[in-house]
Amino acid sequence: MSASRDALIAEIRATGTLRGLPTGHFIDGDHVAGLSGRMLDSFDPGRGAVFARFAAGDAADVDRAVASARAALAGPWRDMAPAERGRILMKAAELVRRDAARLAVVESLDAGKRLSEAEGDIRSVARTFEYYAGCCDKLQGASLPLGRDYVGFTVDEPVGVAAQVIPWNYPISTAARGIAPALAAGCAVVAKPAETTPFSALLLAELLAEAGLPAGVFNVVTGLGREAGAALVAHPGVDHVTFTGSVPTGIAVMQAAAVNVTRVVLELGGKSPLVVLADADLDAAASGVLGAIFENAGQICSAGSRLVVERSIAAEFIARLARAAEALSLGHGLDNPDVGPVNSAAHLDRIAAHVERARANGNIIHAGGRIADAASHGGGWFYRPTIIEAASPADPIVQEEVFGPVLAVQVVDDLDAAIAVANATEFALAAGIYTADLTKAYRFARDVDAGQVYINEYFAGGIEVPFGGNRKSGFGREKGIDAVKSYCKVKSIVARI
Repeated sequence: MSASRDALIAEIRATGTLRGLPTGHFIDGDHVAGLSGRMLDSFDPGRGAVFARFAAGDAADVDRAVASARAALAGPWRDMAPAERGRILMKAAELVRRDAARLAVVESLDAGKRLSEAEGDIRSVARTFEYYAGCCDKLQGASLPLGRDYVGFTVDEPVGVAAQVIPWNYPISTAARGIAPALAAGCAVVAKPAETTPFSALLLAELLAEAGLPAGVFNVVTGLGREAGAALVAHPGVDHVTFTGSVPTGIAVMQAAAVNVTRVVLELGGKSPLVVLADADLDAAASGVLGAIFENAGQICSAGSRLVVERSIAAEFIARLARAAEALSLGHGLDNPDVGPVNSAAHLDRIAAHVERARANGNIIHAGGRIADAASHGGGWFYRPTIIEAASPADPIVQEEVFGPVLAVQVVDDLDAAIAVANATEFALAAGIYTADLTKAYRFARDVDAGQVYINEYFAGGIEVPFGGNRKSGFGREKGIDAVKSYCKVKSIVARI
């Protein structure tokens, strides 16, 4: 039986770590040591201290994992009935729920996120496997109307070996939303988790093996992006790459994949606008804005990181948000504060640099705007929740992704101006609006370029809703039925009667 949440937290507080964390890769159905023998440190962001070590993989480990995946494609996985694949994924969902406490505590310790957020992520992982379990035996081709003398139809076939490059902000839920549909389609998977959050994917691999997934169908190689990640996306034995991360790295991934004409799905950055009109329920809007930017310490690609507010309510609404932001508590993720730490010391410095440039450019800082005192917060990496009223729509604080607890505010005169402002960055990932007028809401949804639009609730939806961006936010869709199609190739068959 999995240990209770309280027992796991007590162990961490007593020892600074957890027993039983994997240290090697997961290849061909088991944990294995890295070929080089090199190891990396994993830090607890809430304390700024090392709590575990893991294998520093490289091209040789990637070769081994891809070879295992390719062999698995020719094994029992290829001949397994779709319904049986579904049963394995459903069993995985059950095991995730069984081990939810351990998975959430490890996720909080590794990524730094609040425990309640990590617990929500684990629930979404279980639901993801459950959802795609139901898709396995529903991948149906089409009948082609070619006339009486021909029979034509299409078949959806698995694309082959799918590489998953997983980010550090939502390690286990992002892993699941790529792995589950790939497995549902009949692919084999090689995953490379971020070097600051390696453990989620390794623990997920254990559960999938326990659920009955054949050896080699799911493999995990840990290590640095420039070593293991680069080798994976450029590997000629990989047929598809799903990458979630920054725009510059996404460009490099696409360039590397192009050498082998490997298909890609890219989920990249965002600077998503959240519009609040004067007719909105301002209590709901204020709560929604705070959650949209300060959840997971703002480390969300689709965060509502730009508040676009109608001028008639702007001063009062900004002041209200500033008071709320200043009152938010900071602390270790396992203590469930209002806002947890950011993921690394390097990222903390990046956030601070963005804000200092905004200050120097004459933008108005209404709340926060500084690194929190580490000594007062257990030595971890914390940035105060920050609200900045932008002086210009061209300012970097409006145009560039901060990826932290920093809200840029733009004041506009009406809906038309809000739509223009919403479209005025290089990104097009998400957008949201709070208004009592559904005609205005639907106009906004129609005219804003974004992969998903939220009306009167930011982050609405779930695994059923396709997710992805346009322009420099990437292309392709994860989640929903669309995700399974990403891992399929269409074969057309025509017979003369």
